[in-house]
Amino acid sequence: MTATTENPVRHGGWDSPIDAATAAAHDGSPEYVGLVGEDVWWTAPRPAEGGRRALVRRLPDGTEQCPLPAPWNVRSRVIEYGGTPWAGAIVDGAPLIVFAHHPDQRLYAFRPDQPQTPPWPLTPVSAIGGGLRWADLTPHADRREIWGVLEEFTGEGPTDVRRVPAAVPLDGSAADDRGAVRELTAATHRFVTGPRLSPDGSQAVWTAWDHPLMPWDGTELRIADVGADGVFGPARTLIGGPEESVTQVDWAPDGSLLAATDRTGWWNLHRVDPATGEAVNLCPRQEEFGGPLWKLGQRWFAPLDHGLVAVLHGVGAPRLGLLDTATGEVTDAPGHWTEWNPTLAATGSRVIGIGGSARTSYELVELDAATGRTRVIGSAHHDTVDPAYVPEAVARTFTGPGGREVHAQIYPPRNPAAPGPDGPAPYAIWVHGGPTSRSPMVLDLEIAYFTSRGIGVAEVNYGGSTGYGRAYRNRLREQWGVVDVEDCAAVAAGLVAEGAADPDRLAIRGGSAGGWTSAAALTTTTTYACGTVSYPILDLRGWSREGGETHDFESQYLESLVGPFDEVPQRYVDRSPVHHSDRISVPFLLLQGLDDVICPPAQCERFLAAVAGRGIPHAYLTFAGESHGFRRLETMTACLEAELSLYGQVFGFTPHGIAPLELST
Repeated sequence: MTATTENPVRHGGWDSPIDAATAAAHDGSPEYVGLVGEDVWWTAPRPAEGGRRALVRRLPDGTEQCPLPAPWNVRSRVIEYGGTPWAGAIVDGAPLIVFAHHPDQRLYAFRPDQPQTPPWPLTPVSAIGGGLRWADLTPHADRREIWGVLEEFTGEGPTDVRRVPAAVPLDGSAADDRGAVRELTAATHRFVTGPRLSPDGSQAVWTAWDHPLMPWDGTELRIADVGADGVFGPARTLIGGPEESVTQVDWAPDGSLLAATDRTGWWNLHRVDPATGEAVNLCPRQEEFGGPLWKLGQRWFAPLDHGLVAVLHGVGAPRLGLLDTATGEVTDAPGHWTEWNPTLAATGSRVIGIGGSARTSYELVELDAATGRTRVIGSAHHDTVDPAYVPEAVARTFTGPGGREVHAQIYPPRNPAAPGPDGPAPYAIWVHGGPTSRSPMVLDLEIAYFTSRGIGVAEVNYGGSTGYGRAYRNRLREQWGVVDVEDCAAVAAGLVAEGAADPDRLAIRGGSAGGWTSAAALTTTTTYACGTVSYPILDLRGWSREGGETHDFESQYLESLVGPFDEVPQRYVDRSPVHHSDRISVPFLLLQGLDDVICPPAQCERFLAAVAGRGIPHAYLTFAGESHGFRRLETMTACLEAELSLYGQVFGFTPHGIAPLELST
């Protein structure tokens, strides 16, 4: 549409070359990088292939291969969020790759240099509950085994489950025999990470924790002697506890034991004595050298030769650097990357990571620790858009209630073909999931989809987010639905006060825990004119251990976020949007995957029943085959177009080229 004096085009109605399908096709990032010989491997999103995760191989000459065609889907479901789903090693002179296949969660092996031979199973199928699942895999070619975390369901319920470090033989003998799977130690804790073997093979370490703790609350670093036959001796705890989170542990090539622990209030890297547990902080800083362990096998540091450690560190956004353990000095890698995914691979002086920035999406980066040079070696998405339509992101700090700091990233509207100034812009407040997580400031075409049409976006890293130390993280303890809602409103108010945002055209949107905050905001404040709520939590009691509507990993998360259920049961009612549907007075859009076992459809259905008959315009879109977080191209396209249509109807513009969203009352 062309603007004229008689027909001005308001913010939101601008034309943009970034359509919903383009934005959806660019969703996701590379993950789980690793080295097998000289080859670099990683998993990559494939929205157009049913949302599967592909396994990608980069040869030394730069050639990329995708040796597992659809429908192979390299993704684990351990703790539902998964973990490292593949491992590889040189076995009998050639690479051998082992991976978890998402549909059945079995481990399979294949020879990438023998494409005529299809993958073969290494683990059995279980008829009980969710069966056998595997994650945080590491190869042990000399023992002809793959080690990792075994998650085994013992009943039909989502919490009828046990987890234990285990080993799977590479000869296929366990493909039909559960008895051939070797449990490495007793199942003493509810949750564990995969064991890491010392360079001399004499000891193994892992982390463990129990309900009601989450891994960012408190974990234990466990150690056991390993016999020549590969059998673990009795395990003991070196460091950790209910108020200390050990988020990663690994061995250096010289046999030093390294751990990222937040015993100082920040996840710092420590050298831990395997005999006594004495921990020495290698680089005492009020910075994070670790993060929340949402996926087993995430890596914030990777030991190198000669006392160097590749580290991800910083306040808020992490940077890639090299830590000299002798001096405590950190030298940052050169380049434009300002955010890094928690996945690192290293061998010799070679470091592989996944970095991005506000102007570039995540890409594979190689750092030569000997020369300090970096180069891009791969990416998930090779298509590009005109950078003139990409927003100029700015990291900001706002003032919340009581003068507390609230961190946010602001993406103002940007479109070179847009008409002249139109006054304050409509803004959407984006609320990240978790809630113990943060929004990275990385090029996201979903954001550009809106900003290029004249709708600003503000991502809020509210109190409780990670990256800013334990004290900031703990702001949300027993305050979920309060602090997060207030901090989002503070950012919106700040944008209005400075003239950037139109107070009458504010929206809030979020998924999962962000969906909870969005719904809580719509039922407790008058800040927003509409909202988009995806796969949310809406009924705390139903989502608690008492209600039993979620999976095991987060089944007692609310004990810290809201308070012990046995002590404050009324608080679970008072804060739940489902019990305050009479307070919602603005249009909203609900989006839900029908296969979601983390935030099941029952939560949305209960809320809709409570809203029914109140005359509030709303839409409820469901998607078969989608679980927690949408992955399919057609789903994400439909969701973006529906959200834009909602904004058009509320903010007063007509989006071009999309079907109007039908709102019911």
